[in-house]
Amino acid sequence: MRATFSPLENNRIKLVVEVDDTEMSTAIDAAAASLAQQVNIKGFRKGKVPKQVLIANIGGIGVLRAEAIRESLPDFYARAISETKVDPIGQPDVNITAGEDEGLLVFEAEVDIRPEANLVGYDALRVTIPSPVVGDDEIEAQINRFRETDAVLEDVDRPIITGDLVSMDIRAEQVGSDAEPLEMSDFMYTVGSGSIAPEVDELILGLRAGEELVVTAASEPGRNVIYTMQLKQVKERILPELTDEWVEENTEWPTADEMRDAVLTQMSKMKVVEAQMSQRDAMLVALGELVLDDVVPAVLVDAEANDRMHDLGHRLAQQQMNLEQFLQATGQTPDQLLAAVRADGERAVKIDLALRALVKAEGLEATADEIDEELHKTAEAMSLEPAMLRQNLYDTGRVVAFESEVAKIKASKWLSEHVTFVDHLGIVIDRELLREDQSDETDE
Repeated sequence: MRATFSPLENNRIKLVVEVDDTEMSTAIDAAAASLAQQVNIKGFRKGKVPKQVLIANIGGIGVLRAEAIRESLPDFYARAISETKVDPIGQPDVNITAGEDEGLLVFEAEVDIRPEANLVGYDALRVTIPSPVVGDDEIEAQINRFRETDAVLEDVDRPIITGDLVSMDIRAEQVGSDAEPLEMSDFMYTVGSGSIAPEVDELILGLRAGEELVVTAASEPGRNVIYTMQLKQVKERILPELTDEWVEENTEWPTADEMRDAVLTQMSKMKVVEAQMSQRDAMLVALGELVLDDVVPAVLVDAEANDRMHDLGHRLAQQQMNLEQFLQATGQTPDQLLAAVRADGERAVKIDLALRALVKAEGLEATADEIDEELHKTAEAMSLEPAMLRQNLYDTGRVVAFESEVAKIKASKWLSEHVTFVDHLGIVIDRELLREDQSDETDE
């Protein structure tokens, strides 16, 4: 088989494929064997019909050749993709130009190819991730959680502040609904918890016991709830003094200093792990955002979104849940779910295009040795012989896709070493902190 291609407009190419007589004969034999399993011919068992008898009974060699072309054309196209190393997206428009009845089979295939993105600013990319550094306020907050277990509540006669406990009678009424309002008496609310609505935590500050607070807040898209709260009593948590005696009696540590050191050590490990876990996704999303929207083909986004919906359906089936139940549990409408899945799909496509562009910009194409190493690892994971996997990639037209994945791994590693990681305040994070191993060490 011989395959060539020429570029067309708008990221589209034309493949010209010539299938030689040997390959066509193999395809005809395969079609004959397939038909022999399907047709009923008197005097012969299925699968045992001689080729010439089969040809005579189905209408001649032309019918068999047409069936062979129909069955084999996708395989011929896939192998042509591997031969030319083009990167098609979507389905091709195929036209047989010669050999449909006899002689050399020639066909053309026009198909869209993956566009190349132009990355600007990737070499100065700043990526925001959680800080691996523990702040003094975070340590104090964690220590206070221990102290709160032994806290005393005292009535206060002052304006409400964050952290106070407020006893209230509350009424919640959904706007535009015939449902009965929900009413609760002596409801204890911790100011700042957000368990009613964010607006409540903002507007309740500065009020006093005996006052009324009315807040309108969104409960779901297009729905509002009116909360009416009669503030009855305000209590303040009085924490015990952080002494060595209290620490020894109420915690696993003997002194306040050792407690603080232990909290710092544990929180530091957690913060570094959190930062490490967010590194890859954060930098890839940031890189993908450099790809302009008009570069992203809708066909790739559609395919990615369809794959994600299929995966979701499979996971739900494993949990014995259907899509309607999932929507109810997550409070989404079908349109909201589809919009979210499509947004995720577009983000994934942008990341893919960005990594491919980075490969080209930095010369990170996979070498033959790197491809071979990854192929052997993949084959081992799939319990296949490497030669079998290599042939399968060729026959299915996935050679370019596999080599691109190897190159994208290199690009991801390059990116992780060249981006600047910053925290939410824009402060540059020491890269050495992100390399630390946070696994527990055995005490000597």
